[in-house]
Amino acid sequence: MLKLFRSKIYLAIILMVMVLLFGALGYRFIADYSWVEAFYMTIITVTTVGFGEIRPLSTEGKIFTVFLIILSVFIFAYALTVITEYILSRNSLQLLKKKKVRNQIENLKDHVVVCGFGRNGMQAAERLEAYKKPFVVIERDKEIIEKYEDEVLFVEGDANEDEVLLLAGVERAQYLIAALPDDAVNLFVVLSARQLNSKLFIISRASLITSQKKLQLAGANKVIMPDKIGGDHMASLVVMPDLITFMDKLGTEGKNTTNLEEVAIENFSNQMDYNSLRDLDLRRKTGCTIIGYIEPNGNYIINPEADLKLEPKSKVIVLGRPEQIRKLNEMFHIS
Repeated sequence: MLKLFRSKIYLAIILMVMVLLFGALGYRFIADYSWVEAFYMTIITVTTVGFGEIRPLSTEGKIFTVFLIILSVFIFAYALTVITEYILSRNSLQLLKKKKVRNQIENLKDHVVVCGFGRNGMQAAERLEAYKKPFVVIERDKEIIEKYEDEVLFVEGDANEDEVLLLAGVERAQYLIAALPDDAVNLFVVLSARQLNSKLFIISRASLITSQKKLQLAGANKVIMPDKIGGDHMASLVVMPDLITFMDKLGTEGKNTTNLEEVAIENFSNQMDYNSLRDLDLRRKTGCTIIGYIEPNGNYIINPEADLKLEPKSKVIVLGRPEQIRKLNEMFHIS
C-alpha cells in the first residue's frame, strides 16, 4: 500500500513541476515577461495569494492565466490529497505494526532480551534464530529498526531505562544479553535488569578488563570480551589451524542447522527408563554421540563414561550431523 502511495506522490510532484514550467514558459512567450518575472507571476498565480499583475496582461495573457489557475487548482488539490492519504496511512500502518509487535512480546516467556543491535547484538540474534530461541531486541537507532523490523521483534528506546526493559518483557525473560559498545551503559543495563528480575541469566559484553569485575558485581552471570576472544582465536589459528577450523564448524552449519545440542535429562524421563548414559543409547537410536555431561550443580564432565549415573536436572551435550540432531529432536520432542 505504501508503495502505491509513493508512486502517486512521485506523479503529483511531476505534475506540479510541469505546471510551474508550463506557467513560466507561457508568461515568457505570451506576455513577453523576463524569466524571473514569468516564474514570479506563475508562483503568485498558482498559489492564489492575490498579488497584482507585474504589468497589464493582453487578452491572450489573461486567457492563459485563467487556464493556468484552473489547471493548478486541480493538480495541487490532487497532490495535497495524495500526500495527506500517505501520511495518514503510514501513521496507521506504523501504529498497527507497533501494536502487533507489542502483543507478540507480551505473549513471550522465557525468552532472550538482546540490548543493542550492533555487530555483536546482530551475531547473537542470528545464532538465537538458528536455535529457534525467541528473543526481543532493544535498539534506539530508528534506521536500524526500520531496516530489520520485518525480521526481528524490536523495542525502541534506551536499554538502561526500566520502562524499556519492561516493554521487552524482562520480568518474564530467561536471559539478557547486554551487547552495547559502551561498558558503562552495559553496567547500568545489568544493574537495572538484575533489579527487575533476580532469576535472570545475564550475559554482558565488555571492552576493558577493568570492566569485567564491575559487571559481575553488578549482577552479570557471564562477561564476554569479544576483542580478547578474537585475539585468542587468531593466535590459535596459527598454532593449531585445523583443530580450530573444525571447532568453528561445530557451532552451526548454516542458519537453521547445528552440530551440537544441549538436552536436559527431563526430556528423556517421560519416554524411557534410564539410569546411566548407556541406557540412553543415543548413538544407536539417532547417530548422535554424547560428548559432555553437566551435573545439577553445574560441574562439567567432558567425554563421560557410559556407566555414569544420571541425575535429575542434569544435562547432556550431544554431537552429530545436522540430520542426526534433527532426528534426536524429533524423537524426543525437543523444542
